[in-house]
Amino acid sequence: MAPNVLGNTILLAEACIEQEDNNNNASIGTQQYKSKSFLNVAPKPAPITEELKPKDATQATIASRERRYHHVYVWRNIIAFIYLHLGFLYGSYLLVTSAKWSTFFFALALGSCGALGITAGAHRLWSHRAYKAKWPLRLFLMLAQTLAFQNSVYEWVRDHRVHHKFTDTDADPHNATRGFFFSHIGWLMVKKHPDVKARGRAVDMSDLEQDGIVMFQKRYYALLMPLFCFVLPTFLAYYYLDETFSNAWYVVAIFRYVLSLNATWLVNSAAHIWGTKPYDRNISPTNNTFVAIAAYGEGWHNYHHVFPWDYKTSELGTYSTNFTTAAIDFFARIGWAYDLKSVSDELIRKRVLRTGDGTHQYNEQELQARMVDYVNQLDHESEQAVWGWDDKDMNEQDRQDATVRNKAD
Repeated sequence: MAPNVLGNTILLAEACIEQEDNNNNASIGTQQYKSKSFLNVAPKPAPITEELKPKDATQATIASRERRYHHVYVWRNIIAFIYLHLGFLYGSYLLVTSAKWSTFFFALALGSCGALGITAGAHRLWSHRAYKAKWPLRLFLMLAQTLAFQNSVYEWVRDHRVHHKFTDTDADPHNATRGFFFSHIGWLMVKKHPDVKARGRAVDMSDLEQDGIVMFQKRYYALLMPLFCFVLPTFLAYYYLDETFSNAWYVVAIFRYVLSLNATWLVNSAAHIWGTKPYDRNISPTNNTFVAIAAYGEGWHNYHHVFPWDYKTSELGTYSTNFTTAAIDFFARIGWAYDLKSVSDELIRKRVLRTGDGTHQYNEQELQARMVDYVNQLDHESEQAVWGWDDKDMNEQDRQDATVRNKAD
């Protein structure tokens, strides 16, 4: 039986869109952890007795961490994610058994469009101001970001700026020190840590508040998101590709959406665990080629956290591993993108040699240069060599310190 597309869309929208809290302005304290779901009832704190009080600093630290990471589950998000991933599996089955090739390519095209809305739009343009865009491009990227359904541009940028300012701390929305699962998807299943809310209120968002396109999306997001992410893709595939409702819903809408979500989440999880750190060995973000390909160029994460204003988010990646850069360069050629910011080779080299983990080519070049200097120094010192005792270049101190046995006077 064909699914109720409109009904499912409304349920997903209700489940996944949290009511605006005036830019995370909920008061700090117990109330901000209160879930909007009737299934989420926070347990009453146990009274502190003499036996429960920490007896030393170590116990106090452990107790503090337990309180700090007390999870309050958002059950509507958990249920929505379960449905979405089960739908993804069913969509994968339909994709190889009954869906048309045109349906697959349509889903791929929509997924690529949505990915650009996140990578070129919410990330590089609005979060980092790495380049500027004229209104046609900003409008396109806003609609593409709506198609991707990862919250409004305004909320996405706010959380991402906090992530960069407070990486791997309690204020980081997807703190990687709390494990792979949390940084990948778990952070969306629990209420935000109080530090995330506090820092979110303090981050500067004035530039977005002056962008009419961003604020239009923010104001009407609850209507725009279901329409662009679920309803239109499903009905376009049904009417224009002559696809079944089930295939249209589970392949074009659900399969495409969940695949794009997980590709984005890999930047928060895998690219903070596995990979190299050519630019700064002291931070968790890494360069991960697989993530770079899956996330359209966002996997060069160690470089990006060191130089977040570079519109390429990478130094050595090609278009094959950085599709977003190719797209921005294309828009620059037609005049829609301008003021593309990047980092000089000299600045990169200095940072690599100062804080890198040794995997960058500059480290090898520096080693070779030092070897050449050493050999040249040896050649230079050979000019002071002597042929023997009576050589006029022999150091007088060496002559005095020498031991002469069986001296004949």
